[in-house]
Amino acid sequence: MSTPHDPARFSAARTAAEPDADFKALNDSLAFDVRLWPFDVAQSRAHARMLAAQGIVEEADRDAILAALDRVETELQAGSFPFAPGDEDVHMAIERRVTELAGPAGGRLHTARSRNDQVATDMALFVREAAGRAGELVTDLATALVDAAQRHLDWPLPGYTHLQRGQPVYLSHHLLAYAWMLLRDRERLAFAADQTRALPLGAGALAGVSFATDRVAVASELGFAEVAPNSIDAVSNRDFVLDLLHAASTCATHLSRLGAELVLWSSSEFGFCELPDAWTSGSSIMPQKKNPDAAELLRAKAPRVVGHLAALHGVFHALPLTYNKDLQEDKEHLFDAVDTLELCLVAARGMVEGARFDRERMAAAAGDDLIAATDLADLLVRHGVPFREAHGVVAGLARTAIQSGRTLAQLGPDELPPPLDHAEVAEILRPAAWLESKVSEGGTALSRVREQLECARAALA
Repeated sequence: MSTPHDPARFSAARTAAEPDADFKALNDSLAFDVRLWPFDVAQSRAHARMLAAQGIVEEADRDAILAALDRVETELQAGSFPFAPGDEDVHMAIERRVTELAGPAGGRLHTARSRNDQVATDMALFVREAAGRAGELVTDLATALVDAAQRHLDWPLPGYTHLQRGQPVYLSHHLLAYAWMLLRDRERLAFAADQTRALPLGAGALAGVSFATDRVAVASELGFAEVAPNSIDAVSNRDFVLDLLHAASTCATHLSRLGAELVLWSSSEFGFCELPDAWTSGSSIMPQKKNPDAAELLRAKAPRVVGHLAALHGVFHALPLTYNKDLQEDKEHLFDAVDTLELCLVAARGMVEGARFDRERMAAAAGDDLIAATDLADLLVRHGVPFREAHGVVAGLARTAIQSGRTLAQLGPDELPPPLDHAEVAEILRPAAWLESKVSEGGTALSRVREQLECARAALA
């Protein structure tokens, strides 16, 4: 028989009949929200202490509740927590167990709070922790990229547009491009964490509570910078979830680009690198194969994360205030996106740290002097030829070289239109000259790449 303080009956107070089994399967969230338990225990402790400090519950009740929460924490950590068939979610499961352990005192834990502000607080705490953890993994990967750039400082590589050879760069310059992407990702993750700074707890179901609570004390204990100023917004706000999913989506998209290039570069057609065995797999039928599965999955996981962001925008779209059961859908989208991003960041770091690059193969590809055509056009500009005219002249020279099976350097003096001088052209077409000519800030000249390395290390530090 249910007692007045039995939380197993709270959600059934208005309904007499047992819920349909399929409705229960649809409605219950314990299977996935159980991972919120550390945050639920932490906020329950802070809430119980505040209730006693404000004279809302007796100190003896507080002590009984805190002792029960200690036992609950131990059971959940050990995997021995006795979940019951009536546990709808982790919040009700914990409160039920606290009541079993503490008796009537446990029934006072929920004084001056609702599951609405309770869930919002748990989610804010989860987002803050997840954003911080992802930020650390992003830093680890960015550091691995900077270290790889340092190791391959002056290794030439073709730079591509439209997947066609465009201009030569150093491998270090190319790898640093991803480091800068990740540094922006880290800023977005930090922003998401900062959006959890206002404590929802104390807002009640939607209108506030009928007790003189001390929300600032609870906020301080749980690490919130302030309290949510509006009770309606407090219980219905999940912007911080969207912020984290947006940061995760952008980061996963960056990882997909890195994965795509690792797939291309490790192919026989490119041959620029070999990925570490620990992050590749073999074929079930072709014994010679070494498949870049981890890199391919970086491509495939990105739209999965983006899909969670889009789906949650759909959940929130046109949702009336305040709390609606729709908001329960925030958890599975968030949890899977967080788990997916973390795994992808670890995989990307493993591949970057273990990749072996083929300097000769990359240099040979970067040694095709057709990718120095822009430098040749720039030479004409220095002689006073307008760039658009110079562009057309060099395009004609490139066609002549390609159609005759030669390189630009193999064109004879009589094939070069004035004011081009054959010796001057030969000097421009030296591979080292192509790379070191890009002296603008952020360019691929070694002096500029060294500047980038210093800036990147400073940003990471």
